[in-house]
Amino acid sequence: MGNVTSGNRESNRWRRRALVGLLAVLSLLTVAMLLDIAFPLRLPRASQQGAVVLARDGTPLRAFADPDGIWRYPVAMEDVSPLYRQALLAYEDRWFWRHPGINPVAMLRAGGQWLRNRRVVSGGSTLTMQVARILHPPARGRSRTPWAKLAQVFRALQLEVHLSKRQILEIYLNHAPFGGTIEGVEAASWAYLGKPASRLSHAEAALLAVLPQSPSRLRPDREPERARAARDKVLARMAALHVWTPAVVADARVEPVVARSLQPPLHAALLAQRLREANPRSARVLSTIDIELQRTLEERVAAYFSSLPERTSAALLVVDNATLEARAYVGSVEFGDRQRLGHVDMVKAWRSPGSTLKPFLYGLALDDGLIHSESLLIDAPQAFGDYRPGNFDMAFNGPVGAAEALRLSLNVPAVDLLDRVGPSRFSARLAHAGIVLKWPRGAAPNLSMILGGTGARLEDLVGAYAALNRDGIAGRVRYVPSAPRVERRLLSPGAAWIIRDVLEANPRPGSVADTFDMRGRARVAWKTGTSYGFRDAWALGSTRRHSVGVWVGRPDGTPLPGQYGAVTALPLLLEVIDSLPAQRGDGATRPPPRNVEQITVCWPLGLPPDELAPGLCQKKRDAWTLDGSVPPTFAERDARLWSPGVERFEVDSRTGKRLSGDCRAPHERTPAQVARWPALASPWLATEARIASRLPPLAADCSDDGRDAVEELRIEGLDDNATLARPPGSTQPLRLSLRAIGSDAPVRWLLDGRLMAESRGNASFMQTFTETGPHTLTALADSGAWTRVRFTLLEVPGRAAVGP
Repeated sequence: MGNVTSGNRESNRWRRRALVGLLAVLSLLTVAMLLDIAFPLRLPRASQQGAVVLARDGTPLRAFADPDGIWRYPVAMEDVSPLYRQALLAYEDRWFWRHPGINPVAMLRAGGQWLRNRRVVSGGSTLTMQVARILHPPARGRSRTPWAKLAQVFRALQLEVHLSKRQILEIYLNHAPFGGTIEGVEAASWAYLGKPASRLSHAEAALLAVLPQSPSRLRPDREPERARAARDKVLARMAALHVWTPAVVADARVEPVVARSLQPPLHAALLAQRLREANPRSARVLSTIDIELQRTLEERVAAYFSSLPERTSAALLVVDNATLEARAYVGSVEFGDRQRLGHVDMVKAWRSPGSTLKPFLYGLALDDGLIHSESLLIDAPQAFGDYRPGNFDMAFNGPVGAAEALRLSLNVPAVDLLDRVGPSRFSARLAHAGIVLKWPRGAAPNLSMILGGTGARLEDLVGAYAALNRDGIAGRVRYVPSAPRVERRLLSPGAAWIIRDVLEANPRPGSVADTFDMRGRARVAWKTGTSYGFRDAWALGSTRRHSVGVWVGRPDGTPLPGQYGAVTALPLLLEVIDSLPAQRGDGATRPPPRNVEQITVCWPLGLPPDELAPGLCQKKRDAWTLDGSVPPTFAERDARLWSPGVERFEVDSRTGKRLSGDCRAPHERTPAQVARWPALASPWLATEARIASRLPPLAADCSDDGRDAVEELRIEGLDDNATLARPPGSTQPLRLSLRAIGSDAPVRWLLDGRLMAESRGNASFMQTFTETGPHTLTALADSGAWTRVRFTLLEVPGRAAVGP
């Protein structure tokens, strides 16, 4: 009985002890929970972190500091070299993956050493405790007090409860101090070593592992010897612990400590800013930029445009045709240059596109069946309602083929073509393909758009020019690999092929045909443009693999006299294209699609030659046609003389004179026909071409058939073949009063093919002549009537005018 009572007492005693223990544990847990609630962890938030924009290979393009000015390149554990992780854990905390946040053995050892030596011999802090100190730094001067250590212990335990080991390690990797305003191993690796933390050598890993112990005292850019000694200490530890072999450590000791000066990266700065704003919550933004190409082109742009006038900037964009990914992006000549407004990103700025839209107009006209590559167009003064365009150099070329008109960027043929296609339809087609145009408030698409009377962006134009080497498919330029592919058809594959062939045939400035072997160079379809008042100079080009765009001008929109596309932008475009990676075959011509065929056409009709009427073919051209369509030469609008085409009539078989329907005498009638040139082409035609298009004279006994009713112009005020000079002793330039007699229509006056003046009907005007030598003065009426005189202006004084 006594034994039973004694056993019960013992059992009750153990129950009470267990209950007390359980209550103690619960109390400790309660206190810990209350402390955790009262003193929550201050974990890093994305809004408080900086960000870094990376090139496609992971090289930083531009870093953005956090609100405290700290440079930090976020990195995941897998993106850090295993050598660094080995050195870090072996030197700082070998038991990191096993302890609960604190290492009692290490703490007791460190405490005993401190009691024996009255100084710190070895630290007892774990990596988790160091992270706790980073997140909750003690007040200045209190970092070594017992209370500070106790707080670190509490925070370390708190971290282990809330986070995984991986998360704790990644906080250290991203927030450990490395000197100055550099935090995190990735930022330190780029800042000091110029490479990512994933590619560290054994010596570099040891250096970065020890640097956070005393970042100011061990900075390798300022104290290389101290840094080397500390690094070698880590290397010795790695050998002693058998983490690295003695041979590896010996090789690592030989490696010198060489650090760069701390300079945050600044490449593609404006694109990086753009991507940072588009991804405000992302700490790392991976771009599509090729870092080596970017660096090279930034230097080239800065050197190329350094001599341009002040406030001048430039933009450059290189795109991979296969993916539409940007490979290089230069938004201004020099980021941060206030005089050049270097902070303004001209890749995405709205500017007048000049003539850069013309290739797409000609391509759309091909798809519509309006033209083939050698359709006869007229480059002569014309009026389109109240709109009277002129060429860039104010000269006119008369009859030209569509391909030549595009290569020479002639304005009047382009406006004529747009008038037939329709400005609104052309604008809608461009918008569908991604070329959104910007119009002044209240304005609508109009004929001036093809000469730059609208707004466009460089990035949209480059995405459109890529269509020439992508079977007519344009697209939105992509700046991050994850961006969706937005692609739209701009031209049919056949039209894109023809336009590309036309532009590739345009010789480079300064080159002479058949002088150099060009097969080693990539074939480039290029086009330039200059906006009104020399405000924008453009050059765009597309090769088989890349499309490139260059813009030059002043961001504030003020003129830049004398700077235009072919002189300012095109040389850089061709330099860039020649420096891009190339592959065998890039310089070879490519066969046309099945629906593109080369045939012979005849001017002035624009049709294939007719074996039964060889006289209608006055000039032969080899033309590319699309889908078998061979459209004839356009009819002239409002022509009062004649329209181009076949003029059919009857002639006397004996005399060859033209017969009307009413002739008094009998005639042996024979059908005849001539091919008429457009009336506005007449001043530029050779004599034999004009004779071949004339109707034979009417037989004397036949009544008038109305076909000879043409206007005849005459120039009054200047005789043909006159010789002119200033009056003796006069220093004033020669001035003449001129007028055209014979037409009530508007008259354009051309001096040596260049538009000089305009008049109407018989109205006279005064004209000044300054350039000596022989000249040709042409008067051309809207009706097609024209005349011209030749004269010579002498340098020496003489009579005001001498007859022929």
